[in-house]
Amino acid sequence: MTPLNRHGPAPDTLHPMPGFPRVTFLQPLAEGRGNVTVGRYAYYDDPDAPLAFFERNVLHHFDFVGDHLTIGPFCALATGVRIVMNGANHAMGGFSAYPFNIFGEGWEVGFDPATWAAENRGDTHIGPDVWIGAEAWIMPGVTIGAGAVIAAKSVVTRDVAPFTIVAGNPARPVRTRFDAATVAILLETAWWDWPADKITRNLNAIRGSDPAALKAAT
Repeated sequence: MTPLNRHGPAPDTLHPMPGFPRVTFLQPLAEGRGNVTVGRYAYYDDPDAPLAFFERNVLHHFDFVGDHLTIGPFCALATGVRIVMNGANHAMGGFSAYPFNIFGEGWEVGFDPATWAAENRGDTHIGPDVWIGAEAWIMPGVTIGAGAVIAAKSVVTRDVAPFTIVAGNPARPVRTRFDAATVAILLETAWWDWPADKITRNLNAIRGSDPAALKAAT
């Protein structure tokens, strides 16, 4: 039985499950990265290289581009999730989308970076308590609402509403997880922002399916 003075693992622990180094909390892994914000307890699961998440799984994320990646608290990211940032985009306002300028040797002459920047899609925001299935791809500038579920191998090209399940390529809504009234209570309650001791006291309500119990949590 968990001692009463314990309220889950420390959020700054890299590997919160002893004996399972494949599970990694992303918040401590993101420390020192100015273009990333990660909420507490968000984790990535990978048997091969979980510590290389920001190098292998967040693609084309360059400081000079200026786009920001936010991963909310209590997110669960399965093996092989890829988050594509704006650095992957090519300018498409002219006849060719080929990136001549990056090769230099005279091909950079006359290139206006503003023509490329104007087509960027902005920051990527993954809300709290989002579950992203194995090998799903998140494209640049997408906002995924709280409590959404992204099915395995989906390609998310547009925003996902809170507590919506999406699947496919491109990912499309399959259904909502709860009715509108329950979603409103969940967003208002925002249990993911509670301190750890309050979460511990109310785990049954959080894991349960009675919105009144969650609303009455103390």
